[in-house]
Amino acid sequence: MSYFSRLSRAFENAPELPLNKYSRYAIISDCHRGKGDSNDNFLKNENLYFTALTHYYEHGFTYIELGDGDELWENRKMSQIIEIHNNVFWLLSLFYRQNRLYMVYGNHDMEKKKRGYSNSVCSSFFCTDTQCNQTLFPKLSFYEGIILKSTCYDYQLYLTHGHQADFFNSTLWKFNRFLVRYVWRTLEHFGMLDPTSAAKNYTHKDRIEQRLGDYAQRTQRPLVTGHTHRPRLDASAPYYMNTGSCVHPRCITCMEIEKGIITLVKWTLSVKKDRTLYVAREVLSQFPLPI
Repeated sequence: MSYFSRLSRAFENAPELPLNKYSRYAIISDCHRGKGDSNDNFLKNENLYFTALTHYYEHGFTYIELGDGDELWENRKMSQIIEIHNNVFWLLSLFYRQNRLYMVYGNHDMEKKKRGYSNSVCSSFFCTDTQCNQTLFPKLSFYEGIILKSTCYDYQLYLTHGHQADFFNSTLWKFNRFLVRYVWRTLEHFGMLDPTSAAKNYTHKDRIEQRLGDYAQRTQRPLVTGHTHRPRLDASAPYYMNTGSCVHPRCITCMEIEKGIITLVKWTLSVKKDRTLYVAREVLSQFPLPI
């Protein structure tokens, strides 16, 4: 199956969410939440992520996680990830209770596509604040793709993780997971990067992004993905967009849709004139959607 077919298949039974000037969506990809050890790339940016997520919750945004939210290649147990990042999952549960939570699976959390996964693994969690078990998101569905459909005009925005354009990370994902767990995870300590990773291998990254852009252009489907960790939002090339990731060295990037405008945002730690630290939200680029 070609990457064109794999990408098209992601939207065959995708849910359609309304897109209009009143819509508020926060789209974040590639959190790679781990179990708190030295390989947990999310750990260094957890406070930035929690601050951003709190902002989106308080301002009425619907949260869409665009794949690779949890690192299930290096880690076998989702329960350990939930336990370590307890505060994050508590906040996600608040979105869930208000029907403002949608999740897409990527190659690193492909396990979530199993029927009944959320009910068996994500039904409840132990909240450290209340010291008791609370509901997480037991009936949540994990999708391969989501479509944001304009309620007024003939315009649709297609959301998926983007690994479908990557043969090794889609068709051969189980073999690649084996290599990550038992080969590359060890070799990375000696400075050797995984050559099959679209996030770490720049030649591979360029190739995957070229395919995603080509698919979006040829099908006339504006496409928002993650996977490569390289943020992109260009008004002169509005068909292929990328949210970036939450594992950049000093920031997280994401996309916002509000008042008919799509915005690429960076959340980072900054310093005031009195030398106090604060989390800053910086707009990187934006343009209006034809909705």
